[in-house]
Amino acid sequence: MSIHIEAKQGDIASFVLLPGDPLRARFIADNFFENPVCYNQVRGMHGYTGTYKGNSVSVQGTGMGIPSISIYAHELICDYDVKTLVRIGTCGSFSEDLKVREVVLAQGASTDSSFNKLKFNGMDYAPLADFELLCRAYDYAKQRGIKAWVANVLTSDTFYYDDNSTPYDLWRTYGLMAVEMEAAALYTIAARFRRQALAILTVSNHLLTGEELSSLARQQSFNNMVEIALALA
Repeated sequence: MSIHIEAKQGDIASFVLLPGDPLRARFIADNFFENPVCYNQVRGMHGYTGTYKGNSVSVQGTGMGIPSISIYAHELICDYDVKTLVRIGTCGSFSEDLKVREVVLAQGASTDSSFNKLKFNGMDYAPLADFELLCRAYDYAKQRGIKAWVANVLTSDTFYYDDNSTPYDLWRTYGLMAVEMEAAALYTIAARFRRQALAILTVSNHLLTGEELSSLARQQSFNNMVEIALALA
């Protein structure tokens, strides 16, 4: 066992999906896995292992934000020898081109967090996705007719801003398209331990237009994202 995961050695597959919401982990296990087994309920952060098209796969909830995903990514790698970690979550678009319901494959993850500044003594580090995973995910989405953008995203520590602030204008000027809260940490930790990582995101809301997905539309778009992720297994 690790501090936050009660699984025994061998309970977790080498390929793990990482949704922020632990209930989403349970949904994936129930609807996509064959013969799922729950290996973790510590702090209500559910984790399951099953099979998908004959391949052993796991899904582990991570919670929200850099500190939370950092704990789970570190323990999955260091205590359970996980080789491939694929974040599946939502993001907000601040690009005129990137629409609600579309999928983003996060090529790189800039951040307003001090997470990497602390690691690199104040210097900048460029957290990047694993190139092989990125290419395979893009090719699969294209074959299936799923609209998927390869883009740089912002990993932010802040969800709510002051009413009159426009925090995304500068990032958009430099080509970023969407904001989420975990990818930069995941990519950095994976790089440290020479593991594969990719963040696959569904646009759930648009910060420029105010458009948001209904619960039904969110579910349908979410399934596209999970399908792409599981194809990588």
